[in-house]
Parts: sequence; structure tokens; C-alpha cells
Amino acid sequence: MSATIQFLDTPDGTFGILTRDGSVIASGWTESAEHLLARLAEKNRPTSVVDGDTGQAADAVRAFYGGDLAAIMAVPVTQSGTTLQHAGWQALRTIAPGTPLTYSEFAVHLGSPSAVRAAASICARNAPALFVPCHRVLRSDGTMGGFAWGVAVKESLLAREAAAA
Repeated sequence: MSATIQFLDTPDGTFGILTRDGSVIASGWTESAEHLLARLAEKNRPTSVVDGDTGQAADAVRAFYGGDLAAIMAVPVTQSGTTLQHAGWQALRTIAPGTPLTYSEFAVHLGSPSAVRAAASICARNAPALFVPCHRVLRSDGTMGGFAWGVAVKESLLAREAAAA
């Protein structure tokens, strides 16, 4: 199975997009195909990666950075995981820009108020960053916490969304 990769310049640095059959399978602020591939379980990694135009995904990233925060939600994503992870990744896509949740609030949003660690794990295992906006979840005390692509990128995304919301 082959995938297409494209790198875009953004205000937050180079953004890589890895797609298969028009669906984003991994993305993030990196210039490295290897970093994107490492976000996928080995069994889900494409056998080959070619440089090319990722189409709707690239257009949506440009639109997002141009102020159209909703553009990323129209892009299909493909993720492999458990039933709870899939529910969590879908729930992340329902968090409105400019209104981040804490991990505790996200667990409630998932319908499992005691599943705070699971909520954090769902965010940590999210491969198509930005398209599935795990950056919209904060530590339970409201601080930034970790982000696979760096806290500075997370802070920038949240500030951009708060200003546009």
C-alpha cells in the first residue's frame, strides 16, 4: 500500500501530510517523513511513500492558516485503534475552535468521566494532528501539557483559534 506525502510552509513551521487514497493517515509539524511514519503502528505503515499533492488536505491546511478554522474538519482521516480510541478521535473533531477542554472535561465529553488517562492516551496516539485537533485538550489544571509537535506549536494553534473564534 502506497501513500503520498507533501510538506507545506506554515507560520508554525513545516507541516507534513501523509495521505492514502485521499485520506490523511498522519500529519504534523515536521520536515521528516520518518517522523510521520513513526506516528503509525508498524502494521499500518505504507510500504512506499511518494512525494505529491495531497489535494484537499493541503488545501485545508492553507485555509486553516488563512483563517478558515473549519476547513480541516472536512478532510477525511483514517486511523487504526480500539473502539474507545475511534470514539475519542471522533469526539476531538467536535471540540469547537477557541474552546479547549481539559483531559477531565474531555473524558466527560466521551461519556466516561473517570477515564482521564484514556482521554490523554487518545490524544497521545492521534496520528493526523490538526485534522483531529488533539491540541484542543489541556491538562486537567488548564495548563498546556505535552504535544507531540511541541508546546510552542500547541500554544500558537490555540491562540490562532481563540483570536478567530
